[in-house]
Amino acid sequence: MSGADVIQLVANRYSVNPRLLLALLEYQSGWLTKKDVPPESLTYPMGYLHEDWQGLFGQLSFVANELNRGYYLWRAGWLGPFVFNDGSVVVPGQGVNAGTVGVQNLFSHLYPYDQWRNVVGEQGFNQTYRSLFGNPFGVAVEPLLPDALEQPPMQLPFEVEKTWSFTSGPHSSWNTGAGWAALDFAPPGYAYGCVLSNEWVVASADGVVARTDKGVVVLDLDGDGYEQTGWVLLYLHIEERDRVPLGAILYAGDRIGHPSCEGGVSTGTHLHIARKYNGEWIPADGPMPYIMDGWVSGGQGREYNGTLSRGSIIIEAYFRRGPYNQISR
Repeated sequence: MSGADVIQLVANRYSVNPRLLLALLEYQSGWLTKKDVPPESLTYPMGYLHEDWQGLFGQLSFVANELNRGYYLWRAGWLGPFVFNDGSVVVPGQGVNAGTVGVQNLFSHLYPYDQWRNVVGEQGFNQTYRSLFGNPFGVAVEPLLPDALEQPPMQLPFEVEKTWSFTSGPHSSWNTGAGWAALDFAPPGYAYGCVLSNEWVVASADGVVARTDKGVVVLDLDGDGYEQTGWVLLYLHIEERDRVPLGAILYAGDRIGHPSCEGGVSTGTHLHIARKYNGEWIPADGPMPYIMDGWVSGGQGREYNGTLSRGSIIIEAYFRRGPYNQISR
């Protein structure tokens, strides 16, 4: 892949602005404007020295994950502090927004405290971003989430008269740092591990397929083909066999593909479904829970733990198949 392709891939997967990733790459290594860059930046262009995050893709993935971690922690009410490698702790400033906290969180992993203050100050990274793309607040979408926002009608993502297992409650949409907008379902059957399944994942609402990737189908519910706007559903671990093509127009209940272990990290065949609005992951345990066929999602304060409830019936997530986590349409 080209460098531009890698930037776009990471931006799409993590739902992070590619301009921000480009500005960070320039600030950390000069890759956008310099012909001769430090040799060490070829392996660690973002300056995060860890063997698990080498190369442009690895470094960008780390950066996007930490941007998300700060952003969504702040959205969830976290007030800090940032903890530095030298043991210093800093509480985020008052009046900042979630995007600023995301940037501050990232740089707390890259710089000691005395340098960090300059990096996140007006004359630091801010200047690099503005030199490339201008004032970010001049193109802000406000409010990103309208006060009257409601989830559109949705149904469970599998076929009628099929019984699936509710295996994971609210958890990160992508990698470990994103909002807890995802739920997991495993298809019928008692086999464990990455087994072949002929069961079908179906569209939870009407929409157009805006993106496909390894194991990924992105359904855009407003139909404009842009996953950065409006309501969007991410279906992860969709097997390549029989997978719906890019650009397909789907109606609720139309087949998307088969659950599998493809894409991301998985120890067993299942579906990971997540939702976002205007690019922001919408938590399944927050003030706007999933409502699918009348089932309402809820959290228990710990990632992957959670429930689906409808009236007096409550189903609790469990990573194996059992009578307490079965759900059907």
